[in-house]
Amino acid sequence: MQTLILASSSPRRKELLENLQISFRVSSSDVDESYDPHLKPQEVVMELASRKAGHVAKQNPEAYVIGSDTVVVIDEEILGKPKDRDEAFQMLSRLSGNTHSVYTGVAIAKENEIHQFFEKTDVVFWELTDDEIDSYLNTGEPFDKAGAYGIQGFGSILVKGIVGDYFSVVGLPISRTVRELAKMGFHFRKEGK
Repeated sequence: MQTLILASSSPRRKELLENLQISFRVSSSDVDESYDPHLKPQEVVMELASRKAGHVAKQNPEAYVIGSDTVVVIDEEILGKPKDRDEAFQMLSRLSGNTHSVYTGVAIAKENEIHQFFEKTDVVFWELTDDEIDSYLNTGEPFDKAGAYGIQGFGSILVKGIVGDYFSVVGLPISRTVRELAKMGFHFRKEGK
């Protein structure tokens, strides 16, 4: 029987995989997430995803291990998770009324092989007032998310539109991930079958 492991503690990524009704387990990887600032966003997310998948795969070489990383980019600057409320406010103010890009990198490790890819989705924000930003910050949602918002939660009211894969913005481009796993020989079976 094939084993699938999600190398992430993200509840959003876990939920996306659970929606497929397949058997998998979670093994979060505590890896260094620093990166070379000269790398392009797609290189950053694939590098970090590969570190996460590779770390967990070392202890589980027989498993298919999925690592993923997401960043928000505006004006060629990567916005990570905000350090505090002030930084979250600044990030959301920058995104207000503008289009930004969300890059999600995925790495799938199996034995000594790591296959990686990324998806880029453009997201357009409504023009936001300071009060709207403060109200959103009061939900507590922005503080563990790249770019200080979550499209699948309260942050959905900030978004005017997207071009690309919605699930990539949530944190895992699930459709592409399924296809790439299948190319690597993973057979999808619903739980209990």
